[in-house]
Amino acid sequence: MSRPVLIGLLGLGLLAACWLAGGWRGAASSYLAAWLVLLALPVGALPVTIVAERFGKRVRERGGIEMLAGLRRLMALMPVAALLGLPLLAAVPVLYPWVGAAPRTPLAAFWFITPFFVARVIAYLAAWTWLSIRFARPFDEPGEGRTVPAVGLHAVVGTLFTSDVIASLDPRLDSTLLGLLVMTAWSGLAFAAAILLAWEEPEPVGRGRTAPGRGRLVPLVVLLGLWAFMHFVQFLIVWSANLPPEVAWYFARGGSLGRGLSIGAGAVVVLAGLATLRPGRPTTRVLAGAALAVHALEMFWLVTPALRDRFVLRPVDGFAALAVACLAAALHPLLRAAPGARRAGRSA
Repeated sequence: MSRPVLIGLLGLGLLAACWLAGGWRGAASSYLAAWLVLLALPVGALPVTIVAERFGKRVRERGGIEMLAGLRRLMALMPVAALLGLPLLAAVPVLYPWVGAAPRTPLAAFWFITPFFVARVIAYLAAWTWLSIRFARPFDEPGEGRTVPAVGLHAVVGTLFTSDVIASLDPRLDSTLLGLLVMTAWSGLAFAAAILLAWEEPEPVGRGRTAPGRGRLVPLVVLLGLWAFMHFVQFLIVWSANLPPEVAWYFARGGSLGRGLSIGAGAVVVLAGLATLRPGRPTTRVLAGAALAVHALEMFWLVTPALRDRFVLRPVDGFAALAVACLAAALHPLLRAAPGARRAGRSA
């Protein structure tokens, strides 16, 4: 038996363990959170790569070739993520409270019906897959005619996806900022993963030159700072409005583990900012690993309390995370034969 087949069988076995540990509903919520971490890798890498194309010459001069290659390797995972998201469409009745409930608004009566919801999710995944294939090749010249519409499409798709797939799990929070917050978290996660994947490039030190690691650390700090600021603004709005449903949304994500995650995330943001004063390659990689862990846990923080009403990590979450990782590792070599995936692999 080939290695991908063995890894795939292991992933299916872990899915069975996930179902035994959490039942249909618990397994579906854990799988959704783990799948969002996988989806964040290509979708988060996409806008960074698109923006880098717009400033192609400057990116190359500042030693960003290896980073872009790492981001494109992550974008090549988009077909795998799209395929692994399809089983979740069968779990819509057990995941989402709006199924079978009275609609809250006339728009909800039309928007939140299962066939239309399934069609929209497939359309979102198809749009992201097309964009990933479109920007899989290294750029030669800045292409504003390509980059501006692509960033706009990504922003629209990401906002609608977050509203449909994540926010509608727990309608107690009515936030227009959540879509941008999640997309920023995904880009931070993908950029941190690309730092860990990419080879180190020579970065000369001297007058007018950047210190080793600074070219990768500064964008990571910008993404982390923007993400932390949006979390703070959203919390401040909820706190000042003092609306019981939205307060309950935060209470469900509190507890010792939720507070620990918040404190740990804040520490990572502060340490990353301080590290820009004396950047270094080992420091950048350590902070990238910490940012990756924080954003991955954030997906479980967003999803699982909607069904458990509190943020806790259970064995079912670990089984789901390992299952998604194994299935992605098994499917990636098989889907690499597709034309778009071959182009992404060559460019990486």
